[in-house]
Amino acid sequence: MTEPQSKTDTSPAASSDGAALKRASEPLTFREKVEAERFVVSVEVDPPHGLSARKAIQGTQLLKDAGVDAVNVGDSPTAKVRMSPLAMSVLLQREVGVEVFMHYTTRDRNAMAIHSDMVGAHVLGIRNILCLRGDPPSVGGYTDIVGVWDVSAVGLIRFLKMLNDGVDFTGKSVGRQASFFIGGSANLNADPLEPELRLMRRKVEAGAHVFVTQNVFEEKKLETFLDGAAKFKKPIIVGVLPLANSRHAEFLHSEVPGMYLPDTVRERMRRAGDERGPIEGQAMARDFIALCREKAAGVYLVPAFGRYDIVAELVAEARG
Repeated sequence: MTEPQSKTDTSPAASSDGAALKRASEPLTFREKVEAERFVVSVEVDPPHGLSARKAIQGTQLLKDAGVDAVNVGDSPTAKVRMSPLAMSVLLQREVGVEVFMHYTTRDRNAMAIHSDMVGAHVLGIRNILCLRGDPPSVGGYTDIVGVWDVSAVGLIRFLKMLNDGVDFTGKSVGRQASFFIGGSANLNADPLEPELRLMRRKVEAGAHVFVTQNVFEEKKLETFLDGAAKFKKPIIVGVLPLANSRHAEFLHSEVPGMYLPDTVRERMRRAGDERGPIEGQAMARDFIALCREKAAGVYLVPAFGRYDIVAELVAEARG
């Protein structure tokens, strides 16, 4: 009598096929991971001011080895002129093979330039765009430069939504639908918070898929913001910046727009001193990562003074 065949095929070929199917079903891109509600970790990599991108490339490789899901490429943050984010994004994709979340400000471009850049980005494989207004040039010390702002951050989100629908900002066909993953910024340190939540609503209505916040240093502010933003039903990636020392903390608090560091945090950094400052800053960042794991879609880590090694440790721990 022939024995009935087992319902579970345990042959090597079946195991291989099963593993392949499992891999095929796993989220691979940054967007897929976010939409699958997998906790994501991204890290900011700023383009250089000068002609050498070596440090940024080496830092990105370190982050990739640590398991980062994407790197955020800044667009002349704090209005300090740097290499174009599009050029830097393509360079990192080519040299390191890492996925990019490209920041793009409307400060420096009119509608025509924005369309050109976005079409170019899509053709070159850039899919994740964080839509920003950008700090005024005066913040970077450029008192003789005038910002453009032909399009608002909400308008940029709407531009990308239209490209995803297959048309440009005039309604003219671009041949096929684009596939941008559209990010909006959110300032969870805003006081009062309600105007910021109203702006978030406008961004959601314009077509934002995900939000990335300013860096946060106070648990209560984070929880209040997340409670208020829950009604939008959009994933939120929270900014976390490991502090380097007390001077760093005071500068961020007093000089950087949108930053707020409570007295308790600044006092903690003062007590730590220069020697233990980085350790204390890393410990606070670690606490926020743990908190965000429970309450948010992911974290966006910002290295202080290009210390990619410190942030890579946090990435590896978050992936462990």
